[in-house]
Amino acid sequence: MSLFRPASITCPACDTLIEVEESDSVNADRRPDLREAIIDGTFQQMNCPSCDVQIRLEPQFNYLEVGQSLWIAVFPPRMMPEYIEVEDSITDVFDNAYGKHAQPSARVIGDDLDVRLVFGWPALREKLVVRAAGLDDTLVELLKLDLMRRLPEAELGTGRELRVLAVDDDVLSFAWILPETETEMERFACDRALYDAIAGNPDGWAPIRAQLTDGPFVDMQKLYMGEGRDAAE
Repeated sequence: MSLFRPASITCPACDTLIEVEESDSVNADRRPDLREAIIDGTFQQMNCPSCDVQIRLEPQFNYLEVGQSLWIAVFPPRMMPEYIEVEDSITDVFDNAYGKHAQPSARVIGDDLDVRLVFGWPALREKLVVRAAGLDDTLVELLKLDLMRRLPEAELGTGRELRVLAVDDDVLSFAWILPETETEMERFACDRALYDAIAGNPDGWAPIRAQLTDGPFVDMQKLYMGEGRDAAE
């Protein structure tokens, strides 16, 4: 089931104290409406009752969609620099719920789930869009790295992310996004053929793919954040 907990937040514009229902978990198989709200950007969004400014809660919950073989732990973007510690923490959570420490009936479900960690609403939305389109999210991250070479003017900096917005026929639509505010900086599109070319060259991309998949945080940004898990261990 999808679980919510009562919480209090302060309006960033007028300091009004607002009582809210904050998400602890989303079961998209039972509540597809919540999945659609994540996609359209309205999940955990509200207006301040005093000044009417729009507010969206920071994400920190688990997302389950058995029909798409997905279990995703979602955290605020500000926590990304500690991704290795967060990976370890959510791996324990998954193991207790659906992995090696779970009941046999839950482990049967867990065996078919891909475990992912994301930071921020745009990253979560992207994983759902990519999976619904039948694409491999690791190949999408490799595609982004390839696009960075083809777009020399693009700048990957702190608080600036490249995310898939949509997949239509043979075109993938991307945007540079500021995840803290979900602000789009610019959009562009690329041909599906570039994705297919990467999929058809597994040996050539194997070393980078291994780095991307050494934990549940499958995101090209990890390659720009220190030496990674091997160094941490």
